[in-house]
Amino acid sequence: MTTAGPEPRALLRQMFDAAVAAAQPSRCLAAHLPEPPKGRTIVIGAGKASAEMARALEANWSGPLTGLVVTRYGYDVPCQQIEIVQAAHPVPDAAGLEAAQRIRALVSNLTSNDLVVALISGGGSSLLVAPGEGLTLQDKQAVNTALLASGASISEMNCVRRHLSSLKGGRLGALCHPAQLCTLLISDVPGDLPMDIASGPTVADPSTCAQALDILQRYQIQVPDSVLRLLNSDAGESIKPGDPRLLGSTVRMITAPQLALEAAAEVARAAGVTPYILGDSLEGEARDVGTVMAGMARQVVQRGQPFATPCVLLSGGETTVTLRGKGVGGRNVEFLLSMAIALGETPRVYALAGDTDGVDGAQEIAGAISTPDTLARAWQLGLNPRKHLDNNDAHTFFGALGDAVVTGPTLTNVNDFRAVFIDSPAAASSS
Repeated sequence: MTTAGPEPRALLRQMFDAAVAAAQPSRCLAAHLPEPPKGRTIVIGAGKASAEMARALEANWSGPLTGLVVTRYGYDVPCQQIEIVQAAHPVPDAAGLEAAQRIRALVSNLTSNDLVVALISGGGSSLLVAPGEGLTLQDKQAVNTALLASGASISEMNCVRRHLSSLKGGRLGALCHPAQLCTLLISDVPGDLPMDIASGPTVADPSTCAQALDILQRYQIQVPDSVLRLLNSDAGESIKPGDPRLLGSTVRMITAPQLALEAAAEVARAAGVTPYILGDSLEGEARDVGTVMAGMARQVVQRGQPFATPCVLLSGGETTVTLRGKGVGGRNVEFLLSMAIALGETPRVYALAGDTDGVDGAQEIAGAISTPDTLARAWQLGLNPRKHLDNNDAHTFFGALGDAVVTGPTLTNVNDFRAVFIDSPAAASSS
């Protein structure tokens, strides 16, 4: 008599929920707070997790404070002393522009006795919109839209963004001088580089305008003439390492994708499934990563290599999508659909791919789940998997199957989460 293993869909969702929970500011922020200053405490911030970070800070701060953070629409939470402003993501809007102007004013005329606590998380690049010299909000919107469709990596996109801003690339941090500055970060980028998280508004940036221009040329991104003028001028350069205005500041990473993957791994172990973390910074075209992951899963099923079953392959990072079709997009679901197509009828492979912020692309959907019968069920409904992939329309595909993963705003963001569960032959045959 064989013993049935864990129910695959339930296990995948439990792992995803554990990853999101591990990245909640309420669980990880308090241990990283600085000492209260002699003077005032000013709180500023930007990102999808910034409002929840502000609430966690208030709950663990004994003295008076004031401030403002900007987050994505729908991601606000009630705070007592810190004002929460909502703005657009991933393309900036006027609300984000106004919030950035107010944050700039908050850090003006501070003294060395004052403390600025900067709460920075993914999404801040568009939420803290502050056009550089000679640029307009419309210019920033055009560049952001083009970057998102180009297939450029998040590091490349943020290099361009840092040099088109009057606050990112360390400029906001420099404005805080001579106050003490403590930046608390939630990473959503491969490698956890502070300069890439929300385009690094409070940290030094070694990249240059020449590199930003090269990225625009590499991906053949058409930009307004005003953008080219700024990038060809000294005004476009960011704050470099060694700048005295940033020397006394501290940077603390309070959570990151690796911690979320480790939390998911614990759930798997508790269910009797061996987890393997393949990496927290996987990058590349989403459909290509999906094809590679399918090949790995097939090797496990057919050869028992390199892992015995039951096992789960966990990974994080941020893939990219070069838009060619007119679908509703989503890099996680594009990865998942590509993987399902490459797997074909391979048995025992189940997967979940989702964004830990609850929004995959521009859709209010975190991601989706695929199963061994995903393609068969799709054909029964008249869905052509390849056509949906070619049209960048995986959200519509998985939505029609009832396999979308919807969380609502998670109030955090440690980027993409991927779990590929490969069941044992005995458990699969007994289910």
